[in-house]
Amino acid sequence: MTHHDLALIGFGGVNRALAEIIRDRGAALVDDLGFGLRVVAITDLRLGSLMQSDGIDLDAVLAMTGADTFAGMPGGHAEPRNDDVIRNTTADVIAEATFTNPVDGEPAISHVRAALESGKSVTTTNKGPVALAGAALNRLAAENGARFEYEGSVMSGTPVLRFAGETLKGLRITRIQGILNGTSNFVLGRMEEGKSLADAVAETQALGYAEADPTADIEGSDVQLKVVILANEVLGAQLTTADVPRTGISGITAGDVIAAAAAGEHWKLIGTVSRDESGVISASVQPLALGADHPLAAVSGATNAVAFTTDLLGTVTVSGPGAGRIETAYALLSDIIAIDAHQKSYAGAVR
Repeated sequence: MTHHDLALIGFGGVNRALAEIIRDRGAALVDDLGFGLRVVAITDLRLGSLMQSDGIDLDAVLAMTGADTFAGMPGGHAEPRNDDVIRNTTADVIAEATFTNPVDGEPAISHVRAALESGKSVTTTNKGPVALAGAALNRLAAENGARFEYEGSVMSGTPVLRFAGETLKGLRITRIQGILNGTSNFVLGRMEEGKSLADAVAETQALGYAEADPTADIEGSDVQLKVVILANEVLGAQLTTADVPRTGISGITAGDVIAAAAAGEHWKLIGTVSRDESGVISASVQPLALGADHPLAAVSGATNAVAFTTDLLGTVTVSGPGAGRIETAYALLSDIIAIDAHQKSYAGAVR
């Protein structure tokens, strides 16, 4: 039985949830997956950094309070020391779960690059490195015999990238349309019930769907990054965020939404990628009033969904949670499974 040692870069909700899954389901995971998981390094802005090559006591770390740091623990420091930990940890897989920077992707891009340069595989749910530097990072991974996996960068735990790349293989996909931001979808649903935009946003914040600054959700920049990822990963485009015009939902009133509902339509913030007959790929992010026959019209609440228009199957729609700490942590786990499968396949091929 093999095992993988992990370094968790960022110890917020997602990587903490991954640590909880490993702690609580460790033995079952070995039975289910055929390999074990052990956390040997953690970095965090508040806690600092911790490296223990024989495995970290996850119970102890998860029980730490707001006043605690890793300083004083064997292998611990009060500072995060991300680059040093990534390059020098004994981990073979780096789980990068720091905040998304939609402007330049930092510091996450540097974290991923440091790992791949060190021959370590990476799983991330961070949209920045994938949307802004995905092609370069994939090349770097190949050059160093590592893997760069990011299933959770589009729809959290719902496997849309692997679904498109593996399950829909052999089909010609001509259009992708998606509800890719649960916060905006929840807000529009509440506006349909009569709430103002401001009140609906406040409700999403109270429920934990939206950040204190909901701009990325409401103005569409979060969806814009995900559209770039879908275009490049699924259709083989080379788009950047500058190629994707974006309009958010701040210009839509409750009156607009209620009037559309009365006419049998539902406003949704839609990310679209299209390939025309000549092969040219274009993309956009904009609110659309969808008729009841549209596959995304009935998607409600914080749910995400993607509809793939194909040549042989027509439209195939995938829906599921687009947020949540446990759901997103599962995306990291699914990437680790993919990394393990690739390593075993490679090892078998070179024998």
